[in-house]
Amino acid sequence: MPVNTTRGTTPGTTPNAAQATQTARTRSFQASTPASRCSWLAPAGLILLSLIPLIAGAVRVTELSGGAAETVANSRFIDSPIPVFVHIVSVTIFSLLGAFQFVPALRLAPTLRRAGHRWHRVSGTILIPAGLLTALSGMWMVVFYPHPVGDGLALSALRILFGSAMVAGILLGIRAITRRDFVSHGDWMTRAYAIGMAAGTQAILLIPGALMFGKTHELSRTILMGAAWVVNLAVAELIIRRRARRARGVAFTHVPEHPYTA
Repeated sequence: MPVNTTRGTTPGTTPNAAQATQTARTRSFQASTPASRCSWLAPAGLILLSLIPLIAGAVRVTELSGGAAETVANSRFIDSPIPVFVHIVSVTIFSLLGAFQFVPALRLAPTLRRAGHRWHRVSGTILIPAGLLTALSGMWMVVFYPHPVGDGLALSALRILFGSAMVAGILLGIRAITRRDFVSHGDWMTRAYAIGMAAGTQAILLIPGALMFGKTHELSRTILMGAAWVVNLAVAELIIRRRARRARGVAFTHVPEHPYTA
């Protein structure tokens, strides 16, 4: 009986066909490598975007754990510190670890693809509960903490709305992954991440707002913070559409990229 002596070929596949397939995959990987290196800019930018709220959170944790004097600004946190501790820790994990889910270099190289998937699964078991805790603790504080000056009912309603949307996105992402629908999983988790990262966008938008209208101007704060959520979701949809176009363009040359690849 004839024996296929060509290494790396699939039974029933001729050596020439196997060589052509391997060449196509190699060329696809080589062509995508520069783009992969550039795509490290995405997680770097996300981490930079999250720095302002994360630094503010670290200052708040230091303040509460160090026995700071009670003031109008921190009295609600001193009276009930657990929710704000949970929120700060969970959002720190969610924003920093989540940024690295947008690194395609972890998946493009054939020798790293299996390790990349394993890393993604492990990090996902951390990110999903962190994201849920971020949204749920945030909504808890909206409902039960006294509202600071400048935060009205309209802003509270927006926080509940987008917090609920973040929870829904994560739950839909879980449902998609249980059905092995990796594309939908990546899409829903991208939307949830965009909502969770709105604090960084809000910090940027509120700076000119505070200069023009004051730090406690209720209407401007509501409009600018709502705009930050909308902007982040719009960017998320652009990323999702670009991934879909890229997947259609390269599906015939190599194994499809992971849905988180931006």
